[in-house]
Amino acid sequence: MSPNRQSSIVNRKSRIVILGAGESGVGTALLAKKKKFDVFVSDFGKIKDKYKQVLINNEIEWEEEGHSEEKILRADVVMKSPGIPDKAPIVRKLKENGIKIISEIEFASKYTKATIVGITGSNGKTTTASLTFEILKVGGLNVALGGNIGESFAELVSEAKYENFVLELSSFQLDGIESFSPHIAILTNLSPDHLDRYDYKYENYIASKFRVVMNQTSEDYFIYDADDEEIMKWLSENPIKSQLLPFSLKQELSRGAFKKNNEIVINIDNNKFSMPIPEIAIQGDHNVKNAMAATTVATLLKIRKQTIRQSLEGFPGVEHRLEKVLKINNVQYINDSKATNVNATFYALGSMQNPTIWIVGGVDKGNDYSELLPLVNEKVKAIICLGVDNQKIVEAFGNIVDTILETDSMAMAVKAAYKLAEKNNSVLLSPACASFDLFENYEDRGRQFKEAVRKL
Repeated sequence: MSPNRQSSIVNRKSRIVILGAGESGVGTALLAKKKKFDVFVSDFGKIKDKYKQVLINNEIEWEEEGHSEEKILRADVVMKSPGIPDKAPIVRKLKENGIKIISEIEFASKYTKATIVGITGSNGKTTTASLTFEILKVGGLNVALGGNIGESFAELVSEAKYENFVLELSSFQLDGIESFSPHIAILTNLSPDHLDRYDYKYENYIASKFRVVMNQTSEDYFIYDADDEEIMKWLSENPIKSQLLPFSLKQELSRGAFKKNNEIVINIDNNKFSMPIPEIAIQGDHNVKNAMAATTVATLLKIRKQTIRQSLEGFPGVEHRLEKVLKINNVQYINDSKATNVNATFYALGSMQNPTIWIVGGVDKGNDYSELLPLVNEKVKAIICLGVDNQKIVEAFGNIVDTILETDSMAMAVKAAYKLAEKNNSVLLSPACASFDLFENYEDRGRQFKEAVRKL
C-alpha cells in the first residue's frame, strides 16, 4: 500500500491490524468490526483474560506472545497502542513497508460527529478531564469520558450514543494522529516527561503535545497556561489558527481565566464567571489552574453558572492523585502514585505541611531531580526508595536527607515508613517515575500502597 493513500480508513473492506490488546486495542477492534473491517489483533505479550474474552465473544481474530509478521504486513492500516514505542521491531518493519500507522484517537474520530474536548499536558490532565466531565454531565450534556482515562474512545464511539466527549490525551496518542481535531483543546502545562521515547530531546516532547492543536480552525478553541514559559515560547514561534483562551495566576487577562482578590474569574466575550478559591474542593495552585481550564470549557459550552459552582465545590479529586488514604497514630498516609514525573512530585511535595517521609522511585524516564532539592531539604525527613535501580535518587538526595532506605516491595516500603514516622508526620507516595519495574501500572502501585497502609 502506498503510504500516501488516504482512503484506507474509509474503504469498508480494508484490513486493519491492531498492535496491543489492552483498552485502546480492544476498543478499536470492536469499532473496526462494526465498521466492516477485516480485523486482526496482535499482542507481543500475554492478553488479559477480560480482553481476550471480548475478542472471542465478538469473533475477532487475535494472537498473543508474539507477532506474525506475514499477517501483520498485509494490513492496509495499523492501529498501534500508545504503549508500543516506535523503535519496536514490528513498527520499524511496518514503516519500511510504507504501511500507515495511526492511533486509536485518529481511527475513532472518523466515526463520530460529537463535540470533542481534548485535554493534554505533563500534569493535571486527569484531574482537569475528570472535573470537566463532571461539570458537563451535571450540566445536562450527553457526555462520555475516555482516551487515556476510563473507557477506550473507540469503544465509546462504537456505542454511537454520545454527543460530547472529554478525552484525556497522552503525547503517545497524539503522535499517531493525522486529521484528529478537538473543538476545544487544553494544554495544562509542560515539563520534561517520557524523554526516553523522544530521543531525550525536550523539544520533541513539546512538539508532540502541541499536535493537539495542529488541525484546529478559527472556529475552535485552545485553552492553555499563560504562566508556562515553554508554552508561551512555542506559541510565539508557531502561530495557530484556533482562538486562544489562556489562564493565569499571575496576570489579569482581558479574555480567558485569571486570579483576582482570591477568586477565579473567567471572562469570555463579556460572559463572566467568578468564584472564591477557598470554596473550590480541590486545593493548591495547580488545582486552581485545573479548575480554571475546566470552567473555561463549561463556559464555552453554555453550562449554567450555578451548576459550575456546585461542581467545583463538590468535586473530590481523582484516585492516586494526592489522595488521603488513612491517618494512623496521627500520621497522614497520602497516595500520589499518579505522579510519574518530577514536575508532578514537585506539586505534591510543595503541598506538604508536615515533616514528610517520601516514598519515591521506579523506572526513571530521564529525570532531573535538581528542581526538587529545595523542597526535599525543607520538607522531607526520610526517603524510602521503591524501585529496581535507585542509584540516581540516592546520588541526588544523599547529601541533604539523613535517612535513605532501599526497598523492593510496596509492603516493605510502607512498613519502613511506619517505623520512621512520628506524630504529625506525613507519609507520601509520590514516585516521580513510571511503575513498570515492580507494578503493572500506576493504578496497581497506588492500590498496593493503600492496601499496605490498611494492613498496618
